[in-house]
Amino acid sequence: MEVIPAIDLLDGKCVRLYQGDYSQSQVFDENPVAVAKQWVEQGATRLHLVDLDGAKTGESVNLKSIEAIVQAVPIAVEVGGGLRDRTSVATLLNIGVRWAILGTVAVEKPELVEELCQEFPSKILVGIDARNGKVATRGWLETSEVSAQNLAQQMAELGVAEIIYTDIHRDGTLQGPNLEALRELASNLSIPAIASGGVSSLTDLFSLLALEPLGVRGAIVGRAIYTGDVSLKEAIQAVGSGRYQDVPPDLGNTTFA
Repeated sequence: MEVIPAIDLLDGKCVRLYQGDYSQSQVFDENPVAVAKQWVEQGATRLHLVDLDGAKTGESVNLKSIEAIVQAVPIAVEVGGGLRDRTSVATLLNIGVRWAILGTVAVEKPELVEELCQEFPSKILVGIDARNGKVATRGWLETSEVSAQNLAQQMAELGVAEIIYTDIHRDGTLQGPNLEALRELASNLSIPAIASGGVSSLTDLFSLLALEPLGVRGAIVGRAIYTGDVSLKEAIQAVGSGRYQDVPPDLGNTTFA
């Protein structure tokens, strides 16, 4: 399972929100490029960037910071937040972003999602942010009547490469992911799912690892790696490629060797 560090951008700074509440933001670093490099040094193979200003306004705001990060790191970068038309998606992909994450338009303009999947195959992801099973839109400021499960299946049929599932009530809380919702989502989905929100410990990651056979291929980790509750390096060693249980330990000349 891929452990994916999150970098949330607000006013050009690296922040974390509590349950998506813009009034409860905490600045962790004013230099997001330095943060990105730090996660790469600890073994990250993919970065999850969110333009929080963009999610709120509906247009890319932190483009300069995003481009600086893409140019500074040698790994894949995915970006979401405010991508509601073809131009904004194309702009990101043209500066080297590997995947564009759509959110609000998946609910409001599914035909646009289909067009983008055809134009940019394997480059389009959809972030489904759920509040009590219903999809939230416009930077989580509004909640639709659309079922998260139904939307995920619809997006898979339109050609989306992956679904990133966030339980808003768990996001930024360090209370653990919503395993039951993820299990239900992945069990009925023909494409991979990425878990997001609530990861607080290696135990949470091991719990998510149990869902890998169902299609949960990765976990986005935010607040926990900023507070130190989770060591990114240890997390990658624990559940990532070459994880502990898959690599026999060097026991030397002990009786177990």
